[in-house]
Amino acid sequence: MIKECSTKDIHELVILAQEIYHNSSKDELIEEFRSYLNQSNQQILLWTDVTEIVGFAQFSIRTDYVEGTHSSPCGYLEGVFVKETYRHQKIAKKLVQQGQHWTEVNGCSEFASDCEIDNVASLSFHQKIGFKEVSRTIHFLKKDKKR
Repeated sequence: MIKECSTKDIHELVILAQEIYHNSSKDELIEEFRSYLNQSNQQILLWTDVTEIVGFAQFSIRTDYVEGTHSSPCGYLEGVFVKETYRHQKIAKKLVQQGQHWTEVNGCSEFASDCEIDNVASLSFHQKIGFKEVSRTIHFLKKDKKR
C-alpha cells in the first residue's frame, strides 16, 4: 500500500535509505528527510505491508535545468528503493507512477531521473518503466598540488 511519508516514519525510512545513500550518515539522512518533508516541492512516498515500510521513492519539482528536458518546472525521481525480498512485485514502478502523477498535478509536463553510470540495475529499472536515456556524464576532480 502507498502512503505519504510523515515525520513519524523518518527513522524507519532512514534504515532503508542507508541501503542506497552510502555516503550519508544516519543523522544526515534524518536531517535531510525532515527538511524534505517541509518543502511543498518535494514528496516521499512509502510502500508498506502490514507491519513495516518495505520501499520508498523521493520526488521533487525542479525549476533549475534538468538534463534532456525542455520545460520548467520538471518532475524528478530523486531516489527509489525496495527491500530485496519485495522486489519483482512492481512496487517501485507503482511508487514512481504515483510520484509522477503528483508532479503532473503540480504543473510538470516532463519527468526525469538519473543514476550512477555503473549502476546497471538502476539503468535497467528506469528503462523498464519507460525512461529513455538522454546523456551520460563523467565527473572529474583535480586537487591543488599544494595539498
